[in-house]
Amino acid sequence: MEELIEKGFNRLVEVINLHDTSIDAYSEDIRKMDAELMNRMAMQVTKVISKTGIELLEKGKKDNHGEIYDSRHYPTKMIILGKSAEPAPYRPDNMSRAVQDQFCLLGDDGKFYEIMYSADELVIDSYMAEISSRQVIDLYGYEAMFMLYKAMQQYLENQEDLLFALEKTISFIRAGNS
Repeated sequence: MEELIEKGFNRLVEVINLHDTSIDAYSEDIRKMDAELMNRMAMQVTKVISKTGIELLEKGKKDNHGEIYDSRHYPTKMIILGKSAEPAPYRPDNMSRAVQDQFCLLGDDGKFYEIMYSADELVIDSYMAEISSRQVIDLYGYEAMFMLYKAMQQYLENQEDLLFALEKTISFIRAGNS
């Protein structure tokens, strides 16, 4: 499976790196393919996210030392696929809240999200909205796709290591009972 994922990713990179005239001629097809690949990859990794993903901070208060208390987290487990180099100036839900950090996420529900964090002296809070795979690529580039690929690859490697370890353990136990 890992080879198949890698071949698909490498093929996508080859298609995208065609000389400019080919890209212009096929740009719409390429754009459709990369977003569809991103969706398919996301669906393959949702089970992994539910086990290994993290719950991100939704809102919290800061004490005098900057430590967070009374924190509230989003219920969905997620992995981070990218960080915006240039965050939006303000959050869509509250124009008075400047965005300090902005991330691209994939949730255990298979959906892509964008989260924007704001903070002042007393409160850290966030705004999270679902985005499409097309928006992920447009806003965060192919780095987000690569991060998703690396998450899939790491999980598969971890599974192989686990299966190998289990096989050795079972062989050891069987040898002791003979």
